[in-house]
Amino acid sequence: MLEFLSPWLFLILPLPLVSYFLLPSVKPRQLAALKVANNQLFGLKEHAQQTTVKTPLLIFSILWLLLVIASAKPQWVGEPMIAPTQARELILAVDLSASMQEEDMRMNGRWIDRLTMVKSVLKEFIDKRKGDRIGLILFADNAYVQAPLTFDLTTVQTLLDESFLGLVGKRTAIGEAIGLAVKRFDNKPDSNRVLVLLTDGENTAGNISPDQALELAIAKEVTIYTIGVGSEQGRQVGFFQRASGIDEKSLTRISDATNGRFFRATDTDRLSEIYETLDKLEQIESNVETMRPQTALYYWPLGLALLLSVGALAVKLYRGAR
Repeated sequence: MLEFLSPWLFLILPLPLVSYFLLPSVKPRQLAALKVANNQLFGLKEHAQQTTVKTPLLIFSILWLLLVIASAKPQWVGEPMIAPTQARELILAVDLSASMQEEDMRMNGRWIDRLTMVKSVLKEFIDKRKGDRIGLILFADNAYVQAPLTFDLTTVQTLLDESFLGLVGKRTAIGEAIGLAVKRFDNKPDSNRVLVLLTDGENTAGNISPDQALELAIAKEVTIYTIGVGSEQGRQVGFFQRASGIDEKSLTRISDATNGRFFRATDTDRLSEIYETLDKLEQIESNVETMRPQTALYYWPLGLALLLSVGALAVKLYRGAR
C-alpha cells in the first residue's frame, strides 16, 4: 500500500492560492507606449493572449503539486514479513596451517586435503544458518577476524572460499584464535558466545597459549566446540611417512572446560552429523516480530517536476528565439 511519512505537508497545497488573494497585488510599471486606435492591423489574436496567461499557471500548479507530494515522502509498504528478533550467534575459527594440507580425507571416493573438506561441509552449514549471525576467524601463525558477526552469510561464505593454506602462515596459533573470539564476544553481552574451532589441534605458535586463552573463555562464559579435522590413524602418504594425526587430548580438554563438546571429523559424513548436533545443542527460543519492507518513492514526483521545469524552459526559449 501507498503511505506518506509526512502527510501533514499536504496542508500547504493551497498556499499559492491563499497568497494570491491575501497579498496585495503588484501593479506593473506604466511604460510609454504607442497608442493605436485600431489594433486589427497588427494581426493580434485574443485567444493567443489567453493561452499565454493560462499555460504558465497550469505548469506552475502541476509543479507545486509534484513538489508537495515529494516533500510528503511517499513510500510503498510491502506485505508483512516475519523476522526473528533473536538468533544464534557463533564464530567459526578455521585452521589454515600447513598441517591442514594433509590429504587424508575422503570425499566422493577420492582423497582431498583437510581444508578442502572443511570448506565443502561449512558451505552447507552456513547455508542453513538463515537468520543467524556468523563470524569467521582464520588462524595459523596469528589469528585474524576475516568477517565480524553478521547476517550477511553470503559474504562469510565468499571470504571462506577465498582463503587458502599459507594465507596467514604455516604454524598453528590455537590460543590466539580462542582469545580473539573471546574479545569479539566481549563486545556483545547478549550473544550466545559460541565458538566452533576447526583444527588438527596441535598449538605451535602465537603469543598466547591455549591454557591462557582457555582461562579467558571460562571467565567470559564462552562455549567452545572443538572439531578435530583428520583421519584417526593418518593416511599413508609414503613408505616412511603418515599424515599427521589429531591432538584429541588438547581439544577435548578445551571443550570440556567450557561446557562444550569435542567432535572428531574423519570424513564429510561425520562433519555433517557434527553440525546437526550443534544445531540441537545451541537452539534458543526466538520471538518473532512482523516487519514490512518499505520502498521510497519520493524521487518519482521530484523527477517529473524536474523534467517538467526543463521542458517549460525549453519551450520558452524556443518561442523567444522565434
